[in-house]
Amino acid sequence: MSDPSNATQPGHWGPPYLLYLGSAADDLAIKTARGLAYWRPDWCVGQLRRRDCKPTLGLPEMSVAAARKAGANTMVIGAANAGGVMSPEIVADAIAALEAGLHVAAGLHQKLRENPDIVAAARRHHRVLFDARDPMPGIPVGNGRPRAGRRLLTVGTDCSVGKMYTTLAIERCMRQRGLAADFRATGQTGILVAGAGIPIDAVVADFIAGAAEKISPARLDGGWDLIEGQGSLFHPSYAGVSLGLLHGSQPDALVLCHEPTRRHMRGLSDYPLPELKLCLQANLAAAQLTNPAVKAVGVALNTSGLSASDAAVACRRISGLLDLPCQDPVTMGVEAIVDNLLACCAN
Repeated sequence: MSDPSNATQPGHWGPPYLLYLGSAADDLAIKTARGLAYWRPDWCVGQLRRRDCKPTLGLPEMSVAAARKAGANTMVIGAANAGGVMSPEIVADAIAALEAGLHVAAGLHQKLRENPDIVAAARRHHRVLFDARDPMPGIPVGNGRPRAGRRLLTVGTDCSVGKMYTTLAIERCMRQRGLAADFRATGQTGILVAGAGIPIDAVVADFIAGAAEKISPARLDGGWDLIEGQGSLFHPSYAGVSLGLLHGSQPDALVLCHEPTRRHMRGLSDYPLPELKLCLQANLAAAQLTNPAVKAVGVALNTSGLSASDAAVACRRISGLLDLPCQDPVTMGVEAIVDNLLACCAN
């Protein structure tokens, strides 16, 4: 699992968090910060926005000094730009946070520890840098051997359709029922939410299945590992990571995630979204390599682009098409999906 082992000095990064939005232009750019504010609101003391920042989380506006005084321990760079690089403004604000006594965490492709000025400031002030997109050393090649425990994996018709939110919603629902269930993070936002995980998109391709095996080892308590999916088997850019997760997770259950208003694969206007039944069948076929008994147990829709009535119609239509419960995890919950999971995987 990810940990603060890449820190420049001994210390402990973690909540409470100051969420850094910087100069973000839209809500998509602050996906990491929004995920933390939604799933771990008790960890988030405030937000830091530059004057040209457009979106907001509705948290108290704070400087790094005010956040430290309010009890913040770590500033999370919760905004991303094209390419996931650190602008001069991000670098300056990260250094200011370190000087104020905060640790700094980020999920950008460009690492904090790759910037000499940030590293020097962290050493000078004895603060920790945590790069969520930095996989641990020693990830093994996947072996496909059956292992004890029960696992659910979320899969998608495309990228960014709600796989992390769906997985976390299922964890919350199962825990509210008194069941043992644990979210297993595979992306930078999920890692910051969970406090552990492996950033699958930063793992060398040969080791993706092994990384999935490592974050979900043998489990003997009868509980569930709920594994955050990535990408889509039908996305020309990211199908490889999806396939590796399907094989390494050895899922007993799949939940298909979909955004019904999307017309083409994210970033690829020449590629339409796959037909739902075909997509689900392809994911099941791939998963059967390492778990022949895998079952589809539900469909999670991101209906943020639909009215409430249209969302209800879409869920009914897709439920009838696939003969599975279909819900929006944010507006409808996942009770029916969890009911079906427990019914389908009772033994």
